Amino acid sequence: MAFLKLIFLIFILHSFMPIPISSTPSLNKEVFAQIRPDFLDFAKKPEIMDWMVGIRRKIHENPELGYEEFETSKLIRAELDLMGIPYKYPVAVTGVVGYIGTGKPPFVALRADMDALAMEELVEWEHKSKVPGKMHACGHDAHVAMLLGAAKMLQEHRNDLQGTIVLIFQPAEEGGGGAKKMLDAGALDNVDAIFALHVSTKFPIGVLASRPGPILAATSFFEAVINGKGGHAALPQHTVDPILAASNVIVSLQHLVSREADPLDSQVVSIGKFQGGGAFNVIPDSVTIGGTFRTFSKESFVQLKQRIEEVITKQASVQRCNAKVIFHENSSYPVCFNNKELHEHFRKVAGEMLGVQNVVEAMANMGGEDFAFFSEVIPGLFFFLGMKNETQGPLQSGHSPYYTVNEDVFPYGAALHASLATTYLSENPPKHTSPPEGSFHDEL
Repeated sequence: MAFLKLIFLIFILHSFMPIPISSTPSLNKEVFAQIRPDFLDFAKKPEIMDWMVGIRRKIHENPELGYEEFETSKLIRAELDLMGIPYKYPVAVTGVVGYIGTGKPPFVALRADMDALAMEELVEWEHKSKVPGKMHACGHDAHVAMLLGAAKMLQEHRNDLQGTIVLIFQPAEEGGGGAKKMLDAGALDNVDAIFALHVSTKFPIGVLASRPGPILAATSFFEAVINGKGGHAALPQHTVDPILAASNVIVSLQHLVSREADPLDSQVVSIGKFQGGGAFNVIPDSVTIGGTFRTFSKESFVQLKQRIEEVITKQASVQRCNAKVIFHENSSYPVCFNNKELHEHFRKVAGEMLGVQNVVEAMANMGGEDFAFFSEVIPGLFFFLGMKNETQGPLQSGHSPYYTVNEDVFPYGAALHASLATTYLSENPPKHTSPPEGSFHDEL
C-alpha cells in the first residue's frame, strides 16, 4: 500500500513539472528575423561590394566555355578556402559544391552558373574579355560573384543555422546541360529545395520578378538534311530540287503551331538555319535546315517533336527527296517550373527586404534554362533580378556582344540568396531533432 502511495505521489509531482521543449528552432527564427534585414546592409558595405565586383571582373576577363571553367572553378575554390567553407570538387567536370551549416538536414541549395559564350566582346572597357571569341554575355560572372557574396555572409552565421546550405557552382548552362550532369553526380542528394537568380535588363534595379508554375519553356534543337539530285538550274527537269523541298518543309512546319496546337498551349517552331548551294545557276544535291522548338508542357513537347520529324520526312518525299532528322538531345531542357510554396516564400522574403511593390510577377517566356533539370526533381524557384538604371542608359539584352552588367545590383542578389536560404531553414526545421545514426547523409 505504501508503495502505491509513493507511485501516486511521483505521478502527481511529474504532472505539475514543466515539460522541457527544445527552444532552438524558435530561437533561430528570432535570430534570423533580426539578421535578415542586415544582410542587405552588410552586402552594401564598400569592402564587400568591392570584393564581389573584383571577383566578377576577374571572371569576366577570363571567360571559359561549358566544361572548360577550370580557372573559374579554381578562383571559386580559393575563395571558399579563405572563408573556411568545405566543398566537393570536381563535380560534373568543373563544378563545385560547398556546404555551410550543420551538415545535417534540412538541406537547401543556392545555384550559380559559371560558363561563358562563344562570341567576341565588342564592349570597350578596362576589363574586356582577354580571350578571343569568348565572352560573359549572359551575366554568369555576376551570378558567381553574388553567390560567393552570400557565402561570406552565411559563413559568419553558420553556428545559427538549423540545417545545411548547399552552394552549387554549376558548369555548362549554355547548351551543355550542366545541371543534369550535376544531378547525375549526386550534387542535390538529400536537398529539399533550390533557389537560383538571373540578372535581367528588363526590370529596374531593386525589382524582382518571378511566377509560380512554368516560367521558362522546354526547349530543343534539330537539324535535317534533305537530299535530292543536283544539276544545272537551266534544266530543272533533270534534277530533284532539295531547295524547293526544304522551302515546303519550312512552311509546313509553321502549320504545326498555327493549325495543330491549342491556341492556349504556347508552342514555338522556328527555323534559323538554311544551308544549300553555292552558285546562282546550280541546284545542289542537298540542303541542311535547323531550328528550335519549345513548349510549356512535357506532353506538348513529345507530340511536337514527333510531328516535326513526320512533317520533314514526308513533305520531303512529296518533292521526291529524302530527309534525315537529328534531334540534339544534349541541348534539350525540360520546362522550368517554379514550386508554388517556394514562390510564396520568395514573395514574403523579398517583400520584407525590398518592399512588396518591388516584387512583381514575371511573364512566362519561351526561353530555356537548365535549372529546369533541378526543379524537375526537387522543389525549385527561379527568379529575375532587375539591374536596369535609366540614368545610366539602356542595357543590351543577354547574348549580345555589347552586353554589360550593372554591378550595383550585387548587394541585392547576395542578400536575397542568403535571406532565402536562412529563412527556409528556420521555417522548415528537421523532422527529427536527433536522428538515429546513419539515417541521413552527412555531406560534411
